[in-house]
Amino acid sequence: MAEQHDFMSCIEWTGNRGEGTKAYRGYDRTWDIVSPDKPVTHCSNDPRLGGDPKLPNPEDLFVSSLAACHMLWYLHLASQAGIVVLAYRDAPIGVGESTPDGAGRFIRAVLRPHVVVGKGADLTRAEAIHHEIGEFCFIARSVNFPVTYEPTFKITEQSP
Repeated sequence: MAEQHDFMSCIEWTGNRGEGTKAYRGYDRTWDIVSPDKPVTHCSNDPRLGGDPKLPNPEDLFVSSLAACHMLWYLHLASQAGIVVLAYRDAPIGVGESTPDGAGRFIRAVLRPHVVVGKGADLTRAEAIHHEIGEFCFIARSVNFPVTYEPTFKITEQSP
């Protein structure tokens, strides 16, 4: 039987310049993510929609969540397979589309992990693991668009 989990977060709008939303251009599209016992994350809207380009927006956070979930499952499955991962970095791309009325959605994502593995690692197995993660990852199992993978690997001479 499936077990349910609660994931808690709190968002708080920080963009009131004094008159709230009285005028469309009179407020900032900024907010904080405040999760219990965790550091505050300052966020904004996409710059095309009036947001601060120096802060993460919901789309950045979504793509980052997808990549982070994939990474964590990759590390777990690689460990189980006897593949020693020494470093992992991903530069994912989420591709969205907007309609003339302003509505938007993601249509696909490409995860591009660069994985450094220990000497003697089975690269065929290391590659295959990326394609198994969709069976486990909360985020990947919850999206309604295709997620593809373009991993690269480096074998280090460092012995694990």
